[in-house]
Amino acid sequence: MTIATLKALERVKDRYEAGSADTKLALLRSLARADLRPARAVFRLHELLCFLRAYPDDAHVLAQVERMLAAFAGRTDLRRARAALADTGIAGTAIRYRFFWSTLHWLARRWPQHLSMDRSEPEVADKLAAALPLLLSWAEACALKQLDPPAFEMLDRLRARGEGDAAFFARRITAMPGNGFTREAFHDAIEPGYELKPGPDTPARTRARHLAAPLAYQRGPLRRERPDLRQELARSYRALRKVSAREGGQLIELARGAMVTRSRDLDAFAYGNARDVRLADDGGGLAFALIGTIPERRQLIPATCGYLILRNGVPIGYGEAFVIGRAATMTYNIFESFRGAEAAYTLARTLAMVRHAYGAECFSFDQYQLGIGNEEAVASGAWWFYYKLGFRPLAAAARRLLRTELVRMRADPRHRSSAATLRALAESHLLFDYDNARTPSLPPLSEVGLRVGDGLAKRAGAEREQLLAQCSRVAMHLTGLRTQRGFSAGERLAWQRWSPVVVFALTGVSRWSLAERRALVRVIRAKGGRDEAEFLARFAAHSKLERALFGKR
Repeated sequence: MTIATLKALERVKDRYEAGSADTKLALLRSLARADLRPARAVFRLHELLCFLRAYPDDAHVLAQVERMLAAFAGRTDLRRARAALADTGIAGTAIRYRFFWSTLHWLARRWPQHLSMDRSEPEVADKLAAALPLLLSWAEACALKQLDPPAFEMLDRLRARGEGDAAFFARRITAMPGNGFTREAFHDAIEPGYELKPGPDTPARTRARHLAAPLAYQRGPLRRERPDLRQELARSYRALRKVSAREGGQLIELARGAMVTRSRDLDAFAYGNARDVRLADDGGGLAFALIGTIPERRQLIPATCGYLILRNGVPIGYGEAFVIGRAATMTYNIFESFRGAEAAYTLARTLAMVRHAYGAECFSFDQYQLGIGNEEAVASGAWWFYYKLGFRPLAAAARRLLRTELVRMRADPRHRSSAATLRALAESHLLFDYDNARTPSLPPLSEVGLRVGDGLAKRAGAEREQLLAQCSRVAMHLTGLRTQRGFSAGERLAWQRWSPVVVFALTGVSRWSLAERRALVRVIRAKGGRDEAEFLARFAAHSKLERALFGKR
């Protein structure tokens, strides 16, 4: 009877006609007292509750859902199935994953007593044994080299009483000389696995909600129809506000937790800047947390924005936008439990958000998003999802294959592209331009780095440090900058990274007017400033910079 009740709720969860709320409420109350078997049924109930938290009919349904989620970790069926429900992100269950360095560092700092290392893989143990001496005093390192003890046995001897092995390991890496990039490379080359044991506030889908996000009840049918992309791009969001550093930190933690509980990672969240977070209210309970990155992790030219998609404060998806000029390269992911709702509409609103917040009008999806190295995208036919919204392939080979597939579909409406065909189509970027009079194109970002590389190779080869230091002085002379006094640490870093670009990739800078050269300095400083939105605005306002970087477009 309980499984029948669960199935009945699954059938009505996304129906919003007269009487639906009462039906859902009765089913929810019955399931609150149920003892579900097997473990998969417990998971199905949890995901239904998360869906209804994001798309509630009314205050009564939402209140019942909140009560059930608050008590979920204490359910008898969950406690019985705890081991089988590991890695689901449900409160009260463990998460096992090969966390990258930035996530390990965060978890070890926030929940050191709940984090431990996976000791089951001999290859990881061998890598750890070779790496440990680099993290210790000279005397300890000499002893390890002489005795060659098992890595985890030595790790247990070295850490303090009550100190977790993962926390000890993370703290020793943090103390290493170098910077965040070297520590990241050191840790990620070992590829250790970890287990995050459940605690009252450890990341869990069950608790994932931003209470300050807009709330709206679902009064009518979900928007499942295919949207008119240009029409949606023309319509802006309802409101956009810069949040406080405190709320920004909360949104970054929510985003990082959404990744951890789904065994994923995203650099834009891992290196999020709490002072550069905005919340866009799109109406109807849909909102976007726009998360900028800290200066040292920013791209050289594009501005990076990670975004968490919220529905009534519940994370339902995420992605990144890499924006420069009027072009944005996007990633877009809706979490599995919400894919049957409004995925196409939400994508359209995501692109509209990026257009109005950052000025982009030409959008592209890269090959991974479409299926290269991403079997989930191949299985779901992601390529056709974007094509039907108006995106078109950039490469001629993909356009030829598309024409062949369209002929087959017209001849046989039941025809479906094979996995091999979808992978071949995904070899090309897909593009959409808001201005249908333009031919969509991508800025050749890699060409800038290659021109810099050619200049450095010609003049210095491997001995580049002295030449790179000279680039900073030459760039100052070319732009008329007399001193870097008053530059923040981020602005100095941006200047260091952009100096070789000014010297080797921006031919003709010396012939620019003084005002144009001073404007270039302001563009570079903005790249290292508090908010990359200022960088985008200054880049767009510079009449010559984009043409000098990428040629006539």
